[in-house]
Amino acid sequence: MHIHILGICGTFMGGIAAIASEAGHRVTGCDANVYPPMSDQLRALGIELVEGYDAAQLAIAPDLWVVGNVVSRGNPLMEAILDARQPYTSGPQWLADRVLAGKWVLAVAGTHGKTTTASMLAWILEDCGQTPGFLIGGVPVDFPVSARLGRGELFVIEADEYDTAFFDKRSKFVHYRPRTAVLNNLEFDHADIFPDLAAIETQFHHLVRTVPRSGRIIANAAEASLTRVLARGLWSEHEDFLSPTGWQFAEVHEEGGANAFDVLFAGERLGRCRLALPGAHSRANALAAIAAARHAGVPPADAIAALGRFGGVRRRLERRGEAAGVAVIDDFAHHPSAIATTVAGLRERLGAGRRILAVLEPRSNTMKLGTMKAQLPASLAEADRVFCYGGGLDWDAQAALAPMAARARVETDLGRLVAAIVAEAASGDTILVMSNGGFGGIHQRLLDALAARSAS
Repeated sequence: MHIHILGICGTFMGGIAAIASEAGHRVTGCDANVYPPMSDQLRALGIELVEGYDAAQLAIAPDLWVVGNVVSRGNPLMEAILDARQPYTSGPQWLADRVLAGKWVLAVAGTHGKTTTASMLAWILEDCGQTPGFLIGGVPVDFPVSARLGRGELFVIEADEYDTAFFDKRSKFVHYRPRTAVLNNLEFDHADIFPDLAAIETQFHHLVRTVPRSGRIIANAAEASLTRVLARGLWSEHEDFLSPTGWQFAEVHEEGGANAFDVLFAGERLGRCRLALPGAHSRANALAAIAAARHAGVPPADAIAALGRFGGVRRRLERRGEAAGVAVIDDFAHHPSAIATTVAGLRERLGAGRRILAVLEPRSNTMKLGTMKAQLPASLAEADRVFCYGGGLDWDAQAALAPMAARARVETDLGRLVAAIVAEAASGDTILVMSNGGFGGIHQRLLDALAARSAS
């Protein structure tokens, strides 16, 4: 089958392209911006890419058009497809019909931690000899790709609550029909499509409804929102984590640069995990991954050992380099809760004596709308200094960060922001850059500027 993917350079649709190509389909695609690294990855797979959405692409004449959720009515190619009455479907629906049918799907849902937890779970299964398929919205260090077909019946998927397509406003994850479902956490996000938290809880309730009786839901017991979701109906097996009666961690210590902790289930100690990633949120993600792997037949002791060899995920507290004695760390955090846990995790690892210079780009749709601007000062409280890029915002970042007084600085010019950070940074500091985009290449700009300062 020949499929042509609209919006192919997004992480999710690019993953579908890779899986479809591996499955033997002819794959082509288009996007508004065709650029590395995704364009390079796709072309390396032999996938032909077209820049833009010109209606002339109708002449490509695929068997099926697969439409990403970046495409809306008014898109020239989509309008031509509709007028020509060509067959089309969404990415999640294609995946459900062509790949996931008959698979043991392990879906990881939640506002935060989906990519890391799904990567942990895929690695555990891989390390224990299962060779799972997976589609992850990031790049795991332990795999050369973010998506693959795999061998056997197990398939791990990052299960996003964002909507499916312009013609299907359900959350993506309702298409996946998991046998194992991890509910990591649930907060208000995606203010561009959801009016409030209750609307997102309803989508999670719809996900719960798709899990069979023989399936298992693994839920964060510390989240009141998830408790409300499960109170609306639960038809499958259920295990909690961060719960004395379920999965929990204890005896937490930093051991040789590792986040070390005991793993307990129903009060019984199952082993000691040594994880490269710091922070309580990483420990919670690990518990969820161990619990999900156990449902798929992996003994907890084997899962714990595998996590000791887990390399992490790119853009999750990823060290980008060091110059003039200053380390530069990259993280995807873009929601106030994720920002808070990221800073707290880094603080846990560095201790109280090392300064953290937090650098933030409010880039997600929710952050651009200013919906959560009032939560930013509290989320950044453990940082010693805060630098925020205020370019392109319709709200006043300086006013939002005013409670932090002189600890916070806002610049609307990226060059001035870099100069301010470099002027402040001293040997022994750590610069923590947080954005869900490329942030204008700020990481390398900081390293170059720091090196130049040191050389002068």
